[in-house]
Amino acid sequence: MKRSLPGLLLAVVLALGAGEAQAHPHVWITASSQVIYAPDGAMSGVRHAWTFDDMFSTYAVQGIETKVKGVYSREELAPLAQTNVESLKEFDFFTFARADGKKEKFLEPVDYFLEHKDGALTLHFTLPLKVPMKPKALALEVFDPAFFIDFKFDDKDPIRLVGAPAACKLAFQRPNDGTATAQKLTEGNFASGDNSNYGAMFANKITVQCP
Repeated sequence: MKRSLPGLLLAVVLALGAGEAQAHPHVWITASSQVIYAPDGAMSGVRHAWTFDDMFSTYAVQGIETKVKGVYSREELAPLAQTNVESLKEFDFFTFARADGKKEKFLEPVDYFLEHKDGALTLHFTLPLKVPMKPKALALEVFDPAFFIDFKFDDKDPIRLVGAPAACKLAFQRPNDGTATAQKLTEGNFASGDNSNYGAMFANKITVQCP
């Protein structure tokens, strides 16, 4: 699978990840997320903030013209933000939801922008749920099936419920540390079989139980 999005690193990274299985991640993201509820208590969407590693961030902003050297405004980063969220669509935004056991879909992202702070790029975006609902059991997973991108949720504030009914309970499970196993695998191991969902081993799992 080939795509041509010159100069926009995230799109290139995603294209490579989709077309060729990898034995280890090449991009690292520190994430924090919010599960958003409407005033009537229905779950309406997920808000993500993904901070990319230093190397990725440095490369991604190369060639972007700025009014102040080394300072990137939201407006100056807007074209890159748009291409990033558009490229994420093909990969379901690495966000997978089930409500009472049924797979749910998200609409196009809204309120997206890139922020550049302390040398790191952070992509902010909201995924509205296609059909807001009031499930008793909500399950969300965030991961890259190809494990080209490694998602690590923030240590201090990984997940929050926003506007949820008071009785709803949040639980968060980080992936088991399989990094050592992944590092022992070679590209040849991956090429010899179907490992397109290898990254599921490293899924971050969010569950919300409501009465």
